[in-house]
Amino acid sequence: MLAEEWFSQAKYDYETAEAMYTGQRYVYTVFMCHLSLEKVLKGLIAERSKTVPPRIHNLLKLTKLSKAELDKKHREFISILNTAAINTRYPEMLQKAVEKYPRHVAAKYLAKTKEVLLCLQKQLD
Repeated sequence: MLAEEWFSQAKYDYETAEAMYTGQRYVYTVFMCHLSLEKVLKGLIAERSKTVPPRIHNLLKLTKLSKAELDKKHREFISILNTAAINTRYPEMLQKAVEKYPRHVAAKYLAKTKEVLLCLQKQLD
C-alpha cells in the first residue's frame, strides 16, 4: 500500500511538472521532475524492502537503495537532475536557476523524466 501511494504521488508530480511547463514556470518544471523521480524511487524502495524509504532527496542514493536497473543515459540524467534540484530549492539561487533552465532545457528534462519514470515503472511488473 505504501508503495502505491509513492507511485501515485510520482505521477501527480510529473503532471504538475507538465503544468508548470505549460505555465512557463521552467524552474518549477525541473523541480517537479526531480520530485517525481524521487517519489518513484522511494516507491521502489518501499515495494522491494517493505520498509519506509529514507527522508532524503538525493536521487543517486535513492537509485542505489532502490536497486533500480537503469542504463547509462538514464543514470547520467539522474545525476544531472540531482544537482539541478539543489539550485531550485533556495531563494538566493532563483535568478540563476531561471537563467540555467530556460524553456528548451525544461522540455528536455521533462521528456527524459518521462523516459526514466516509464523505465522504473516497468521494473514493478
